[in-house]
Amino acid sequence: MRERSRILYEKSGRVARVTLNRPAVLNAMDLRTHEELAEVWDDFEADDDVWVGVLTGAGDRAFCVGQDLKELVERTRNGTAEPATFGSRGKPGWPRLTERFSLAKPLVARVNGYALGGGLELALACDIIVAADHAEFGLPEARLGLMAGAGGVFRLTRQLPHRVALGHLMTGRRFGAARAYELGLINEAVPADGLDAAVDGWVEDLLQCAPLSVRAIKEAAATSAGLPLERAFATRYVWEERRMNSADAVEGPQAFVEGRNPRWQAR
Repeated sequence: MRERSRILYEKSGRVARVTLNRPAVLNAMDLRTHEELAEVWDDFEADDDVWVGVLTGAGDRAFCVGQDLKELVERTRNGTAEPATFGSRGKPGWPRLTERFSLAKPLVARVNGYALGGGLELALACDIIVAADHAEFGLPEARLGLMAGAGGVFRLTRQLPHRVALGHLMTGRRFGAARAYELGLINEAVPADGLDAAVDGWVEDLLQCAPLSVRAIKEAAATSAGLPLERAFATRYVWEERRMNSADAVEGPQAFVEGRNPRWQAR
């Protein structure tokens, strides 16, 4: 993997921490950022020793404010920017996190400050969102003649009540962490000085669970979301097949009966 200038990627034990590292521009994402992120997600998916990921932004002002609009304007002026719509196929960094639909490992978004535009779309693509109480969320694309094309239109209308989601999508109105928690969009809103402890608590809880169970739950929940209940039961899920035939499926009940902590192997 080449040297990265915009992304910090650290592994410790079973946890990978991914940090958008452009605090001077509120962690806005330019094309190089997307390229570096793609390499990181490839590695995260492939590393069997890593079971959980944490995504955050450097500094205390922003998680991420989305696309680097200065770069976009410059590319438009020099004729290198093409009309953009949903998805990132054919663009640098594809498939981006928002389109890695088969990513089974759990991701925790640590939101400290602004999560706007593509930044909110990144958070929405994670499984657990923990935010500082001063965090602000929003999809301002309609105010810029753009589209929340990295999944914002699709995910927000699935993760919020439909009319509430449309209101924010069509007006670009922002909302705070307390409101996000009230709506069920995030898992926890905490004072900024307690953010790391809250994130670590979720990570620890994930690590105490069987990794194949966690992945199977994530896959089944996502795959079955649009299915009739009867069909959801009848569908075969890749990670559930692995879990049900795994050593961990034997280890869990055995450890419980023996009164000890399970020794998960992810196999």
